[in-house]
Amino acid sequence: MNGLRRICSALLALALLAGCGGKQEISELAIVTGVGLDLSDDGEGVRVTAQIVRAADARGQTGAPAGGTGEPIYSVSAEGETIFEAIRNLARVSSRRVYWAHNFVIAMSEEYAREGISDMVDFFTRNHELRMETKVVVTPDRAEELVSTRTGIEILPGESIEKLFWYSDIVGEAPQTNMMHIEEMLLSKTTHPMIARAKLRKAGISNKKPEKGASVNQVELAGAAVFKLDRMVGWLTPDQTKAAVFFIQKVESLTIPLACPKEEKRKATAELQGHRFHATPSLKDGEISFRVTMDVAADLVEYGCNEPLESALPDLEKLLEEDLRGGIESMLEVAQNDYQVDFLKLGDRVRNEYPVYWHRVERRWDGIFPGVEIEVDVHAEITSPVLKVRGGRK
Repeated sequence: MNGLRRICSALLALALLAGCGGKQEISELAIVTGVGLDLSDDGEGVRVTAQIVRAADARGQTGAPAGGTGEPIYSVSAEGETIFEAIRNLARVSSRRVYWAHNFVIAMSEEYAREGISDMVDFFTRNHELRMETKVVVTPDRAEELVSTRTGIEILPGESIEKLFWYSDIVGEAPQTNMMHIEEMLLSKTTHPMIARAKLRKAGISNKKPEKGASVNQVELAGAAVFKLDRMVGWLTPDQTKAAVFFIQKVESLTIPLACPKEEKRKATAELQGHRFHATPSLKDGEISFRVTMDVAADLVEYGCNEPLESALPDLEKLLEEDLRGGIESMLEVAQNDYQVDFLKLGDRVRNEYPVYWHRVERRWDGIFPGVEIEVDVHAEITSPVLKVRGGRK
């Protein structure tokens, strides 16, 4: 029994020693909550901006604690020929080791994204500290400015951008993009990346100067950047992104204003509550085509028309169908004619349905995709609490 106790004591001591051997004191770490990637000033390298949390000042108080500045973040930049060199060069101005485990977002400027993002994906996926759920955005602004802009609600700008993704499904104007999704798309032989667009917009109203209206920069998540392989080739508008998102992920909700059938200046609003979306390939005489079908159930959440609701509903349903079908067709035209890249995972559907055909064309899919015929069919049904109370349509 005494021998067993000694063995247990020895194992416990070893466990304690092992736990302390690689310890990292929080006070010795520069905890990154957001990172921005821009081209260096000479355009030959990369500029990395790290948004570092100031633990002593990140508690939301209005006054600075003793020895603090009152600012919850400290942003610092450094340049290098590669991302790794730029991060190492942060040591010239940072008194703590950069720590990535709590990073919320990676923001890339448009100029950086157009030069290629494979180095970014390679570096951050090799970094064992980084979470693969870290959100990734492309911005038409300077990335260093985007990650350093404080918003009015959250204390940390990086956390604020991440939380925009939590509720983006309500608007449906941006795809859910994180490191895992982007790595998957870059490795895919069928799909090119599409990454959410984040932009600074004067949307906040200063409490001290409300008469100026919207004068404070906020981060807006809407639209998407389209890539061919690892290089950005252009933007999708928020409306085009709404249509594209149906192809790549589940859409939880969508709000669509509709003109009243007999009064174009007056509006009704439908909110998508459920849908069935299918993009089905068909192979005939060696030619591939698609039929996109969408069955939509929507609620009428606002009705500003003078016409009786029961008689207006059939026309509103047709308007909703035309809006959704037109949005999808417009987006497909941009994908096939303007950018000529499949960022909609249509190649995945061909590969799964016709693997033998796909084996023959996979290396030529980028050339085939622009000429593929795609038929779009939308059916919508609008319900209203008013009609439910009255016992249905007349």
